[in-house]
Amino acid sequence: MQHPTGTRGAYWALAFICLVWGTTYLVLRIGVLEFPPFLFTSIRQLIAGSLLTGFMLSFQKATLGSWANIGRQALAGVLMICLGNGLVGWAEVYVPSGIASLLCSLMPVWVIVINMGLFRQEPPNWLIIIGVLLGMAGMLLVFRDNLADFSNPNYTIGIVLIMVAVVSWAAGSILVKHQPKESHPILNAGLQMFFGGAAAFLLSLIFDDWSAAKWSATVAYSMLYLIIFGSIAAYAAFSYALSKLPTAVVSLYAYVNPLVALVLGWLVLSEELNTAIGLAFILTVSGIYLVNKGYQKQTPVGEELIRRKPNPKKLPLVKQ
Repeated sequence: MQHPTGTRGAYWALAFICLVWGTTYLVLRIGVLEFPPFLFTSIRQLIAGSLLTGFMLSFQKATLGSWANIGRQALAGVLMICLGNGLVGWAEVYVPSGIASLLCSLMPVWVIVINMGLFRQEPPNWLIIIGVLLGMAGMLLVFRDNLADFSNPNYTIGIVLIMVAVVSWAAGSILVKHQPKESHPILNAGLQMFFGGAAAFLLSLIFDDWSAAKWSATVAYSMLYLIIFGSIAAYAAFSYALSKLPTAVVSLYAYVNPLVALVLGWLVLSEELNTAIGLAFILTVSGIYLVNKGYQKQTPVGEELIRRKPNPKKLPLVKQ
């Protein structure tokens, strides 16, 4: 299957996500080491969501759609921003950013599992399955040297919360993919960040120690970077890509992000890069290639119907 020209911009958006979100693991860890994690997430996402939503409503004349649409964006924001992003922020107080990014690379697997279980859409073929397995093998190859850290209870809790965050993000991604297109995807991104930030504030009231909060140049720069690049730019790009491409193709960023995070850890924190990490890179990139090729070979339902009927003009349009 050849992708239509209109999706070219979506692939550029996906490439941007792969790079920028790979940097956010390191920047987020730097921020939450000096600031309460849920409060950090809340401030970041409320500001970013307000700016993006305000821009789309004021300058792009986008419309909010129905109350049902607003409710769907709120639910997606709770799943992806509050839980998906907020729990990772809390966990990174105890879990290194590289390990957090590697665990998040499991997200494409959950996208496929949830998609098949709930919607019975975008079923994986053998290329997709092999690609996912290769990507997971690459992640596990790097992760194997950190098993001793599970003796630390906080580390173990952090790992569990990251896994919850991964499942929440995958569920939110599928919700966004399958919801009616009543409003602009970038406006939806702003709404999701705003509602997710508001929900993270409620969690901050319960779990954060606000007396430990201190503003420093490090916290301020981390917050600013994550607001501009991690939230506004990258999340808008994510929502745009998700509106144009299959969910599991968009989720491939979760395989690239750990590579970016690991390289940054080597450059900034002098973390080790060895043969195992090099092999993991090869496995992961191979997995990305196979998953992408698998989705290129998928046959749209509409095309299948057209081949079966002599008069395609009478067929209903089938949207991917």
